[in-house]
Amino acid sequence: MSSNSVLCTAIADCIASSPQRRITFAEYMDMALYHPEYGYYCTHAGKIGFQGSDFFTSPHLCSDFGELLAEQFLQMWEVLACPVPFAVVEMGAGQGLLATQILNYCQLHYPDFWAALEYIIVEKSPVLQEEQQQRLANFSVRWCNLTDIPTNSITGCFFSNELVDALPVHQFILEGGEMREIYVTTGKDQSQPFFVEVNGEPSTPELQQYLDLVKIDLAGGGYEDGYRSEINLAAGGWLGIVADRLHRGYLLTIDYGYPAHRYYNPRRWQGTLQCYYNHSHHNNPYINVGRQDITTHVNFTALERWGDRFGLEKIGFIQQGLFLMALGLGDRIAAISQQQTRLSQLLQLREALHQLIDPTKLGGFGVLIQSKGLQPQETGQQLKGLTVPN
Repeated sequence: MSSNSVLCTAIADCIASSPQRRITFAEYMDMALYHPEYGYYCTHAGKIGFQGSDFFTSPHLCSDFGELLAEQFLQMWEVLACPVPFAVVEMGAGQGLLATQILNYCQLHYPDFWAALEYIIVEKSPVLQEEQQQRLANFSVRWCNLTDIPTNSITGCFFSNELVDALPVHQFILEGGEMREIYVTTGKDQSQPFFVEVNGEPSTPELQQYLDLVKIDLAGGGYEDGYRSEINLAAGGWLGIVADRLHRGYLLTIDYGYPAHRYYNPRRWQGTLQCYYNHSHHNNPYINVGRQDITTHVNFTALERWGDRFGLEKIGFIQQGLFLMALGLGDRIAAISQQQTRLSQLLQLREALHQLIDPTKLGGFGVLIQSKGLQPQETGQQLKGLTVPN
C-alpha cells in the first residue's frame, strides 16, 4: 500500500485505543488531512497549484479572481458606512495567493479603503502559514486561530474559498432502510496496517438531526439499501464560531456543492467524496494516506439553515461565474484584445478568465453571502456580486 507509514501507524494506534477498536470516518479524515506532523495539509501543501501535482484553485489562474473579490469587499465597506477598521478575515488562505491579489489591488486602486483595511488570516496548517508569511511579508497581516478572535469583535467580512469542502465528514450507508454510520478500523497486511470500513449505529444523534434540518427523509425518499453519502457536522461548528465572532458585516463562502435536494439525490448513491493525487481524482481515501487531498461537496442548504439558527441572514446565493461577471469580469475579458502584449499571452489570459466562469468548472461553484448586524437600510442595498447580469 502506498501511504505514509508513520501516519498510518498513528491512525492505527488511535483505532486500537478507541472503544470497539474503530473511529468515525470524520476522525480518520481529520488525521489524514490535519495531523500536526504527518497530515496532508501539514506535509504536502506545496503540491497545490500548477507547479504541484494535486489540484489548483481559482487564485492560481490569474489575479483577476482576487481583484474582483476586492471590489466586493470595497462595496461591503461602503454599505456599512466606511467603518475603521474594516476587517477582512480569510479562513484557509492556502498559499497566500488570494490575499496577495486582494491587498495589492486595494493598495493600488483604493487608498481610503486600504487605510481602513485590517487583513486577518486564519490558517490551521503551519506549513501553509509559513508560506503565507513569506509571500505577504510586505503587507500588514495578522495570523490567528478562529477561536482566538473575541466574541462580537469583527466588523467587516469573513470569507473562505474552498475551505468547507475539506472539513472532516461523517459517512453513512443505508442498511435495511436504516441509517448506519461508516467507521474505520484496521486489518493487517504483515507489519503494515491498512484500513477497512465497518458499519454500526450512528455515533451521535446529531447525524439524524442534520438530515432533519435539511429536510431529507432517508426512509421515504426513494433511497435504496447501499445508498451512502456524507454529513458535514464540522461545518456547523465552524459556522457557529464565525457567527459568534462577527459583530456586524458579512460571511462570504465560495465552494463547490449543491442544495440539499441535489446533494442527497437518490441517484447520487455513492456520495460526493473525492481524493486528489497527482492531478487526478478517485474515491479511495485509504490509499496515499497523508499524501492526497480528501474532499466532499458542500451542502449549502445546511449552511443556510445553520446560519438562521446562529443569527446569520442569507443575503444571496449565486454561481461563481455570475458573481464574477456582475463584479466586472466581462469587461475584463472584452478588454483583453486592447492589451499590448504577445498573442499567446492574451490567449492564455482569456482562457484563464473563461475557466473562472465556465459553469462546468470553477464557474459552477456556489457563492453564499450571509450577514449579521446590518441595519434595514444596509440590508436593502444589493451587493454587486449578487446582481444577475441581463
